[in-house]
Amino acid sequence: MAPFSIVAIYLIIWVFSAFFLLPFGVRTHDELGHDKIRGQADSAPANFRPWRLVIRASIIAAVLTALWVLNWNHGWISLDDINFIPIPEQFRDR
Repeated sequence: MAPFSIVAIYLIIWVFSAFFLLPFGVRTHDELGHDKIRGQADSAPANFRPWRLVIRASIIAAVLTALWVLNWNHGWISLDDINFIPIPEQFRDR
């Protein structure tokens, strides 16, 4: 697999994992007992830590990308392993 492909896969997985991790660990001002600023939305996070999100997403993306590349090289799981829809008889052996 080409290095550019590995970087592209890493970035795609990083974005997905960052969006997946966004709601975890975030609390509102009401949940933490902090005073709200006038005009602030009730759902606005009070303890958002972007660097923690970046680190967690980077670790998860690195692990998942490494598994992807290892599977690509060793062929542990192929398309035939996850194809749950049988091929119709008329299209077999073509």
